[in-house]
Amino acid sequence: MAGFTIHQAKTQLSRLIQRVRKGERIIIKNRNAPVAELRATTGGKKRLGRYEGQVRMSDDFDAPLADFESDS
Repeated sequence: MAGFTIHQAKTQLSRLIQRVRKGERIIIKNRNAPVAELRATTGGKKRLGRYEGQVRMSDDFDAPLADFESDS
């Protein structure tokens, strides 16, 4: 992991992002103490089936409710 000061990170942000895209992690430091980490994300794509097996729905979920949908 490479370390950069805040000033260096600001002036070289485009280059640092290119390095991150290649899989590198970048540490940003303030007065030689780490304060942030620049790393790649998963791309922000939504994953289908994310809650598969966690959500359950009864067989009659769309059945009329007696209190609200009566014929009277």
